[in-house]
Amino acid sequence: MEITTSRHIYDLQFGLLCASNFLFSASFQMIIPELPDHLTALGGADYKGYIIALFTLTAGISRPFSGKLTDTIGRVPIMVFGSLVCVVCSALYPFVLTVAGFLMLRLFHGFSTGFKPTATAAYVADVVSDNRRGEAMSALGISSALGMSSAPILGSAITEGVGFGAMCAVSSVFALLSVAILIGKMNETLAVKQKFSLKLLKINRFEIFEPKALPPFIVQLLVSVSSGVCLTLVPDLSKSVGISNKGLFFGISTAAALVFRIAFGRASDRYGRIIVLQWAAVSIIVSMLLIGFGTALSYTGFVVAAVIYGFGWGMNSPTLQAWTVDLVDAEHRGRGLATMFIALEAGIGLGAWLGQMLYRNDLSRIGLPFYGSAVLGGVALVYLFFSKKIVTT
Repeated sequence: MEITTSRHIYDLQFGLLCASNFLFSASFQMIIPELPDHLTALGGADYKGYIIALFTLTAGISRPFSGKLTDTIGRVPIMVFGSLVCVVCSALYPFVLTVAGFLMLRLFHGFSTGFKPTATAAYVADVVSDNRRGEAMSALGISSALGMSSAPILGSAITEGVGFGAMCAVSSVFALLSVAILIGKMNETLAVKQKFSLKLLKINRFEIFEPKALPPFIVQLLVSVSSGVCLTLVPDLSKSVGISNKGLFFGISTAAALVFRIAFGRASDRYGRIIVLQWAAVSIIVSMLLIGFGTALSYTGFVVAAVIYGFGWGMNSPTLQAWTVDLVDAEHRGRGLATMFIALEAGIGLGAWLGQMLYRNDLSRIGLPFYGSAVLGGVALVYLFFSKKIVTT
């Protein structure tokens, strides 16, 4: 399998990819803070943990398919499909008026992040040289952070001012613009491609998991539980602090991630993947403990926890993607990245489900899921110390 590679990073194609990524990230993140209240209004308050869990379940299940198709029919078609799922699903939320229908829509919406990020990361790996891979992943992460930091605040503001339906429409339009960029100007980077056929959807057991991506898989699984907990419980936590805009925590944390990526985008290229991932784990542990011990129940503590959490994910995401590409063979980049993303979805889904199970809509219990997330972050940190003897960076 021949893959086109360039030593240049900041060219038109990379800029277009970042623009599409910004719009895609904004589309699916915009609606998240408002979904718990919407589901509650439908009579499904006890199912809030499934908002994220079902989404990530489908995303995780679809990863082996997105990995294989990314490596066979091309990067761009898979990115287009993922964005189109957001176009359709975001537009449908206001018209689904039952709890069961809502949960089914969340299940289908998960295909978006099951396909788009896998192909996007593979595209970036194709067009940059090895010694700037961490920088490129970090730059791509900046586009995601910009979308994810601004969109929740914008989404909540639109919902408060105009209504839930209008916010969903804006989310759908953002995703549609992402598709327009991809089909209009993006050049395919996979030189040897196959035409799509149903046979390509047949996945054997060797195509589900890339063994060389096991170390990043383990780290991603452990730290991603914290993300599921935050996505599920922070909207309720925000209201307890007296903050009406439920997207503020996500806006602050992703803005902090953006600052880190701008200032230290090449850190993992210079100092190694593992040392950066260790600091990321420490940041996530500290932020979870701050919330768990109740510091974040004040406005100041809330903001501090969000900033530290953002620093952690600003380090973690691009570094894990770069580490994964380092470890896997070029012809299996899609499968390797899909393996790492399976861990992301599994961790988020597990965190969302367990978070709601432990919380039970009782603010006196809200610290428990965050304690658990900190413990798992500690396990990841210990593993990273030992992983120096398992793999090289």
